[in-house]
Amino acid sequence: MSSPLDRFFQITERGSTMAREVRGGLATFFTMAYIVVLNPLIIGTIPDADKQYLGDGSAPNIALVAAATAFVAGVMTILMGVVARVPFALAAGLGLNAFVAFGVASQMSWEDAMGLVVLEGIVIAVLVLTGFRVAVFRAIPPQLKTAISVGIGLFIALIGFVDAGFVRRVAAGPPLELGIGGQLVSWPLFVFVVGLLATALLVARRVKGAILIGIIGTTVLALIVEAIARVGPSNGGKNPAGWQLNVPTFNLDRVVDIPDLSLLGQFSLFGGFSRIPIVLALLLVFTLMITDFFDTMGTVVGVGGQAGLIREDGTLPRTREILLVDSVAAAAGGAGSVSSNTTYIESAAGVAEGARTGLASVVTGVLFLLATFLAPLVETVPYEAAAPALVVVGFLMMTSVRDIDFTDFDIAIPAFLTIVLMPFTYSIATGIGAGFITYVLIKLARGKTREVHPLMWVVAGLFVFYFVLGPLRVLLGYQ
Repeated sequence: MSSPLDRFFQITERGSTMAREVRGGLATFFTMAYIVVLNPLIIGTIPDADKQYLGDGSAPNIALVAAATAFVAGVMTILMGVVARVPFALAAGLGLNAFVAFGVASQMSWEDAMGLVVLEGIVIAVLVLTGFRVAVFRAIPPQLKTAISVGIGLFIALIGFVDAGFVRRVAAGPPLELGIGGQLVSWPLFVFVVGLLATALLVARRVKGAILIGIIGTTVLALIVEAIARVGPSNGGKNPAGWQLNVPTFNLDRVVDIPDLSLLGQFSLFGGFSRIPIVLALLLVFTLMITDFFDTMGTVVGVGGQAGLIREDGTLPRTREILLVDSVAAAAGGAGSVSSNTTYIESAAGVAEGARTGLASVVTGVLFLLATFLAPLVETVPYEAAAPALVVVGFLMMTSVRDIDFTDFDIAIPAFLTIVLMPFTYSIATGIGAGFITYVLIKLARGKTREVHPLMWVVAGLFVFYFVLGPLRVLLGYQ
């Protein structure tokens, strides 16, 4: 007889086990735990328009932002697991946090900027409650949803390669290059390559826990390499042969630390409208909303498809609950002063480990809450140890490309643009927008407008407005 926990999360019904869910929750946490360190480096080190830093004001306070980042991510991920019952984890959104830091806080105080983030989350929640967001999700053609999943696969693989320093941006010549000057000549890159090959072999051999074993094993290798070679940090590229983000060291003296959550609640809901013109404030809220709206939609489609949760008609169980929790997370991120929280594509790492239910999200969420106390342990895992998992997960997500009919140009061209523009522009929303606009234009040009769901026209129009926001701001005199 199944246990109440099994029945609540539908573990057996979805073909999973308790062990798989726990493994999946662990894998998801370790692939996205970097946000606890990276988010503070983005929003905690940038002064606002008043030359004040988030939290203390006079100087950056990384620990303060890290604790709040982990706390909000933990609470919202547990909420996703319990309410929506799917293996999706949430945390402060990359890209969104950079926009808040450089595009919003640069024009007002941090409290005002976070107030706009809260408003954005409230607007999206209203769209969910009115059924609009769910209706848009269901209006997307199935093959275009598949393209979104494939594009995210390429995107997440590129993130892994770039985070590890295996692929790097260069100032002159081609936009990207291999390693350092076209060569793999550092110990961290050696660790990444070994980790990638080992993880790929484990996955190919269908080893249970392959992704998690790869992360832990590569982290141990990184600790050994750092202990012997004393590589040190990259220091923002000043030491290109150094570790990216975290130096893999273990300090027994700082394993546990009591978190300071004083950042929670530091926001001004309508303060931003008193600092800048109302039109500009509304444009900022709209930009946050449209990016969050479709980044989440792409992630849900991609990870849900990988988990086998997408039905034959292209719908997902408990879609309304999923999108509602994600909307609440956006507002909670602003209320917690850590930027909009959103569903993470790294959730695919847990799915690759066999996670199929919300129990995995509960595990991930609890680990985030523990991370508020165990920040030093989180900082032990360098990019080079987590990145192999992202690359392998990218491969797994790309395998669904076989379901796209590339002989039908009506869908093939929009699908192609969706797939390639996500990694090429480093934006899920841009890829989705290009695909949607192209899809409706091709149908219009070929006289097949009846095949286009009415909401697809609405969404395509919103994306056109989204893409002209930059020129519009210049026209209005706000650069």
